[in-house]
Amino acid sequence: MKAIKLFQGYLWHPKELSFDPREAIPRQLGEVHVLIDKVRAPMTFFEDGTPTETQQFYQVTLLVRTEQEPQDLKPLALWVSQALKPYLEATPKEVGWQLLEDLRQV
Repeated sequence: MKAIKLFQGYLWHPKELSFDPREAIPRQLGEVHVLIDKVRAPMTFFEDGTPTETQQFYQVTLLVRTEQEPQDLKPLALWVSQALKPYLEATPKEVGWQLLEDLRQV
């Protein structure tokens, strides 16, 4: 059995916002594990020039343990992205996120 990453990215919010995504997003969606870890900002500024130091960042990783090859997990990746979407959209408007498909073995 191997661990295959389906998605990886970041979620962020203003530091003064009392919000913990680990309480708002399930730790598992079906057979897919959702890992959310508090991290330092991965860049100094957003694209518009806004400093990231005002934000709390979390790394978000979705992975599954399977015998399948990464390229065979496209249907599962599509399903989990649709299952995760309502949770992300239910977060406060100040919360941002960027998750990218990343089908590879961990």
